[in-house]
Amino acid sequence: MTAGSEKHRPVAWRIARAIVSRTLGLFAFFAIALTVGFFVFAHWVSGMPAGSSGVADGIVALTGDEDRITEAMHLLSHGKAGRLLISGVYKSTGAPQIISMNGTLREDASLFGCCVDLDKRSLNTEDNAFEATVWARKLGFRSLIVVTSTYHMPRTLIELRQSMPEAVLVPYPVKSPRMEQEWWNDPKTTWVLFKEYLKFVTASARYASNMLATPSPSSNKQLSQRTINARMD
Repeated sequence: MTAGSEKHRPVAWRIARAIVSRTLGLFAFFAIALTVGFFVFAHWVSGMPAGSSGVADGIVALTGDEDRITEAMHLLSHGKAGRLLISGVYKSTGAPQIISMNGTLREDASLFGCCVDLDKRSLNTEDNAFEATVWARKLGFRSLIVVTSTYHMPRTLIELRQSMPEAVLVPYPVKSPRMEQEWWNDPKTTWVLFKEYLKFVTASARYASNMLATPSPSSNKQLSQRTINARMD
């Protein structure tokens, strides 16, 4: 080892140590911020009251917890909107199967023949937003009641606002049974909330970047029709 390298070694070592120190500091900062953010998010959605709604042109219910469809059908039967889209239905599931899975829907079974549409294409929340936009624009709807679980509502609204910024969105959160208890005492519920929180953060970041970016000409293109009517047969 030369005298020159001995002379410069302490400087290089200090630089490396500073880089490592700052990297670890940033990592710790983001880890703490992410953790604090999760607890704020979990407290927010767990304390979110069940929905109450006025009147809108249409209703969009995202599949998941079974109470979502029940509540959406209740809104439809009480004249809160003229038509309902159930988004995210399995390809093999039709109106009879949906009714049979929930006995409370039997009283409103006739509505499936006239006023309910099924979206069988959506596989995630982004797809739900896209299909809801197709459906609403085709029917000329300018306002939508959005029905989904409390913990899923924040991300759903972000996705819908990106997809159809011109619409008035009326949230109708449905409190999942798992949220009735103290979520921190149930590892499964905590994990569900944490995954949803990470997805919410990602969706929020994407929404913010899209708002800052120059609107793309392709965003004004007419969306293709991809929903089907809920037939009883």
